[in-house]
Amino acid sequence: MRRWGLLALAVALLAYPWLVAGTDSAAFLQDTGALVLLAAVGASAWNIVGGYAGQISVGHAIFFGAGAYLPLLVYQHWQWSPLFGVPLGVAVSLVIAVFIGFPTFRLVGHYFSMATIAVAELVRIIVGNWDFVGAAIGLQGPATARGWYDVIFRSSVPYYYIFLVALALVLLVTWRMQQSRLGYYLGAIRAGERAARSLGVPVRRYKLYALMLSAAFTSLAGSLYALKTGFIDPDSGLGILVSVQMIITAALGGAGTLFGPLLGAAILVPLQTATNTWLGGSGSGLTFIVYGGVIVFIARFEPGGLLEMWQRLRTARRGRRGEARHAA
Repeated sequence: MRRWGLLALAVALLAYPWLVAGTDSAAFLQDTGALVLLAAVGASAWNIVGGYAGQISVGHAIFFGAGAYLPLLVYQHWQWSPLFGVPLGVAVSLVIAVFIGFPTFRLVGHYFSMATIAVAELVRIIVGNWDFVGAAIGLQGPATARGWYDVIFRSSVPYYYIFLVALALVLLVTWRMQQSRLGYYLGAIRAGERAARSLGVPVRRYKLYALMLSAAFTSLAGSLYALKTGFIDPDSGLGILVSVQMIITAALGGAGTLFGPLLGAAILVPLQTATNTWLGGSGSGLTFIVYGGVIVFIARFEPGGLLEMWQRLRTARRGRRGEARHAA
């Protein structure tokens, strides 16, 4: 049944742009689908360190911003294809992860979270005053495509499938990580760092491995965002809401699960898009209210997210069926 479910999910994701192609709002629905996949890539990347390792980073906007800025930076200054900036963004993110990880992983709990917020805000302020990277104005990509290598399309469908490939890659790596020593060690660290350390787990080293892997894929999500929008500035690339959206998306679906971030993105992104579309500029304020409501809901009722709730309800239902058959 699980294999059939995965197959059905894969078919639905592959066919989605064509299923909505005949509707009156096809372009809107296809663009929303692409945004859902992009949000799922970012949330799945955060999930590696925040969900599986239990390290609640609120500074992942640094890695997202690095991936978003580098493609447009190489175009702005050297007229290179933005694609050249994608691996550069990943490399820069890995270096940043090492420099951030060594000092901040000495902290635990909310102290670690506050440290990541401070570092992210410091980077945002520096970038906002640095002329080489566009300062507060930001950077813009090619206005028109010079060739396929500029990754500029009129339709959202090509972006949709590019994002789908990226999501498949993140999920594949995460699944492989779950089955490896890294996954088992991260599970032990999430359950309790002292206990993991007493069992011989090199806690700081494996937390750093998780952060580096998470940073690489978060940078990829930032690069994909920049390639699609063709513009980046300190708020859209490095603002704290970038990190918050990743956290809430993963937590709503189920942090520490493979498909939880995808489920969270499928709920939050259409909701955010709808409020912004229906209410215009005032919709952004409602988005913040929705985020706050989601945080309260998760913290109070479902800390494990919607997937854990579904598993619990399904187990309870099976238990009632078993009792009914036994009574009969």
